[in-house]
Amino acid sequence: MPSKETRPLGILATPRWTRRRFLTTAFKAAGVAAAVRVVPNLSALPSQLSASRTARKKVAILATEVRKYSHAQHFIDRFLEGYGWHGRHHRPSLDLASLYIDQFPQGDLSRERERRHGVRIYPTIAEALTLGGSKLAVDGVLIIGEHGRYPRNDKGQVLYPRFKFFKQVVSVFEASGRAVPMFNDKHLSTDWQECVAMVEDSKRLGFPFLAGSSLPVTWRIPETEIRLGTPLQESVCVCYGGVDSYDFHGLETAQCMSERRAGGEAGVKSILAVRGGRIWQELAAREQTRKLLFAALARSHTCKAPPGHTISVPTMEWIQKCSPNAVAYFIEHIDGFKTAMFLLNGCVLDFTYAGLARKTGKVISCQMHLPMPPRQTTLADFFNPLVHHIEQTILTGTVPYPAERTLLTSGMTLFAVESLHRGQVLLPTPELSVRYQALPASAFWRA
Repeated sequence: MPSKETRPLGILATPRWTRRRFLTTAFKAAGVAAAVRVVPNLSALPSQLSASRTARKKVAILATEVRKYSHAQHFIDRFLEGYGWHGRHHRPSLDLASLYIDQFPQGDLSRERERRHGVRIYPTIAEALTLGGSKLAVDGVLIIGEHGRYPRNDKGQVLYPRFKFFKQVVSVFEASGRAVPMFNDKHLSTDWQECVAMVEDSKRLGFPFLAGSSLPVTWRIPETEIRLGTPLQESVCVCYGGVDSYDFHGLETAQCMSERRAGGEAGVKSILAVRGGRIWQELAAREQTRKLLFAALARSHTCKAPPGHTISVPTMEWIQKCSPNAVAYFIEHIDGFKTAMFLLNGCVLDFTYAGLARKTGKVISCQMHLPMPPRQTTLADFFNPLVHHIEQTILTGTVPYPAERTLLTSGMTLFAVESLHRGQVLLPTPELSVRYQALPASAFWRA
């Protein structure tokens, strides 16, 4: 019998990622450009292509629920009414043509948007994509599977229907003989094989697939671009929130910086997730990680000060006291690179990053600015750059970063949750051998 630390992850995984050969050979053969540009093999007829040059493109949004401050409300309102962008109010060059809403809670806003803007809510996903007809009739699809009343599994993960929505969209693509760009909000699924299948389907059908959250594309304070090919040694993110929710944001915060290291992303070898006192035991033998933890905290605008102090000068003792229920993920990559993420609830209310350069020992640090409503703003303007990238992906057929980033961060999240569920054990992760190369320029929101 395999040990508790090394036995397979049940429904989460097989002994090896069975589609690994697909990704590695695709990148070796085609290079980065092919990985991030649409490679159509479901071609539109010439007459359709001609018409698309003059007609405004149409978008369908498939959402779990629409209420104030839900993710779907932020996306829907920006496509309908526009958003601030580089000193002006920008209205997307796309029309929101249809909606599918899975749940209608108290405070639902979708029906009011339907009445006020004339955007129809269809009873099924297929009808939303075909506008009630028999063939695909939109030029882009957004899946916003965040918020709503859905069951939880025994690990505490909310079983949002993102994969279910995705597969219904793919069925319409296949039946229509063409595919269009798609966006998936946040991580892909709570099942690793479903995550893999989503990226594989996008490659098979040749449609641009953009996925993830606002963290990699929001403002950075200060504006920080890690040059592609920088010899990095370790990344640390400090943030707050829950497991299988904001931990994904924290991992994206680190990964959008880590992927720019020399050699590109090599995949993840193992993950250890720990709580409370186990964190400080692990840190005792990790001098570099401790250094980066404090460097990241120095970028925080919300780091809690001890009683009687107006300025926070963090110490390990103070962090333990104000964040007794902290959670940390310690991740080792295949190339020896290390990532650590700390959920320090009670200590901070923002997302900060610190990375260590090899040889020079230089620390690179910044804050990914995410002013959350309603505490800091009612607009949640960090959605603006994400909507901008979605709009450009649909208009141009080019994504700002590879889907493999979201595939890997989804996997990191799932295996970290599994590590906690099994009693804070070290998990080897051969399934996460996801190699990819970042693009030359980051896609964050610059002045």
